[in-house]
Amino acid sequence: MSGGQLITDVTVATMADGADGCGLIRDAGIVTGGGTIRWVGPMRALPDACRDIPRTGFGGRLVTPALIDCHTHLVHGGNRAREFGMRLEGASYEEIARAGGGIVSTVQATRDTPEATLLEQALRRADALIAEGVALIEVKSGYGLDIETELKMLRVARAIATRRPVRVVTSFLGAHAVPAGMDADTYIDTVCLPALDAAHGQGLVDAVDGFCEGIAFTPGQIGRVFDRARALGLPVRLHSDQLSNLGGTILAARHGALSVDHVEYAGEADVRAMAGAGSVAVLLPGAFYTLHETRKPPVDGFRDHGVPMAVATDWNPGSSPMGSVLLAMNMACTLFGLTPTEALAGTTRNAARALGREDCGMIAPGLRADLAVWDVEDPAELSYRIGVNPLHERIFGGAA
Repeated sequence: MSGGQLITDVTVATMADGADGCGLIRDAGIVTGGGTIRWVGPMRALPDACRDIPRTGFGGRLVTPALIDCHTHLVHGGNRAREFGMRLEGASYEEIARAGGGIVSTVQATRDTPEATLLEQALRRADALIAEGVALIEVKSGYGLDIETELKMLRVARAIATRRPVRVVTSFLGAHAVPAGMDADTYIDTVCLPALDAAHGQGLVDAVDGFCEGIAFTPGQIGRVFDRARALGLPVRLHSDQLSNLGGTILAARHGALSVDHVEYAGEADVRAMAGAGSVAVLLPGAFYTLHETRKPPVDGFRDHGVPMAVATDWNPGSSPMGSVLLAMNMACTLFGLTPTEALAGTTRNAARALGREDCGMIAPGLRADLAVWDVEDPAELSYRIGVNPLHERIFGGAA
């Protein structure tokens, strides 16, 4: 096999569909070439055609698919450290939002921040994720709430992938909050839908998101946005059931949503609807932790009904100012009761599904050679430690 590279002396967690646990292969090898995986398996089964290609040994380390952060708000201006203090003094997320804080308080900062500065700040955040073995990041708009700034945010998100060795999936989140001085329906008609049309026309959007909550938008209003997404041929996902249950998850499932995110207040009917639609439940323990929430997502229900669970940082300036996928994995285990294997699947295979990406998230022939090499012996160690980054090397498209 010409032009290939053999990774050897490793334990591989393939995360393959149907594999037991993590799909571990010990004393394994991975052959890459042309940016993709050509072969993976035990070294004793190495094809003869691969025996003479260049080798790189990793001293018995663990190799997993590169990690994926499938829910972030990486592009934003300013911070909300003052609100952190307010929450510690007893104010709820909803009270802060209704007092003019929350999402709306980030809007002005994002509008006022020059595009070049937004990109500089976003690149620093992306660097933190890359340093933990991340190769694919989802980035949302939603802190503009006007056409110009929503487009600015999406341009910045796209630019991240031109400045760093990482892929970016963009989500249009115009239906994130209602700007001051405007009612929700007027905003949807005069700002959100025209911004979505413009973003799609400029090739800036991969999917459409929304926030269905009492402090944001009703299912009917989100449904109008999703109808436009369908007309444009764009997939949808939804922030739903974070603070209450308004029926957003049922709506998302009816639209075949790639994912429904947060879902702490999802009930049995919601879980069944997600299972029927094939939607991924994206768990966001950083927001649960930051907001001192007590209602946990129905993890047992997701298991019982075969709903895939992804895990993400929800990195944003307010409810989840967390820039560590590894910490999100630990929190998903400690706070929500996921197993370490489920947490790793949640940041690899299931995170890829939540983004509608079929070329990554597992180690299998034909998929991208996006890999993470770890200074650990067992995959459980990735979720077990707190504040420790055991990444030895990240391989992106076959290149270290």
